[in-house]
Amino acid sequence: MKLSAQTKLVALLFSAGLFAGCSTTGENMDEGAYDSDVAPIDQDQGSTVYGGGDQDGISSSSMTDEERMQAQQQAEQEALRDITTFYFDFDTSEIKPEARDVLIAHARYLSNNPGQNVRLEGHGDERGSKEYNLAIGERRADAVERFLIVNGASRGQMETISYGEEKPAVMGSTESAWAQNRRVELVFE
Repeated sequence: MKLSAQTKLVALLFSAGLFAGCSTTGENMDEGAYDSDVAPIDQDQGSTVYGGGDQDGISSSSMTDEERMQAQQQAEQEALRDITTFYFDFDTSEIKPEARDVLIAHARYLSNNPGQNVRLEGHGDERGSKEYNLAIGERRADAVERFLIVNGASRGQMETISYGEEKPAVMGSTESAWAQNRRVELVFE
């Protein structure tokens, strides 16, 4: 009897799987009947992305290779500008190599938007005196300001301020917490 129950269970599971595998969603997907804001891709003509409403959208087929390259570079620059916090090693105001491309993207943005202002907020970790931490925060903010100016931003667009150890990003007395507190933040106004 036990074997019979197991056999029935296996048959039931097999039937359920077969039934589920043969089912359809009931949707009719005729060509061109996409309910999306993206048209199907045609290998010869590219694709078109629509903005909604009765806008025409942007077609990759109507863009030249140079325009595509420029659009890609602009998108990359915008993505880089999402990073607004820059970290420093202990007891230094030297900008790290990995921060340079991001800061160049910010400098280009400021150069192309002369009405945009940014506040450079320098910070230090909790080690050292209050005076020392204010000074290192200021040196870090000044280093970022000089870098932005050299790469096209205007001095009049920037304001530097040092908070020293007064506004930690992370509370704690560990190397990890200290590393996250040694920073300059760009605050666009």
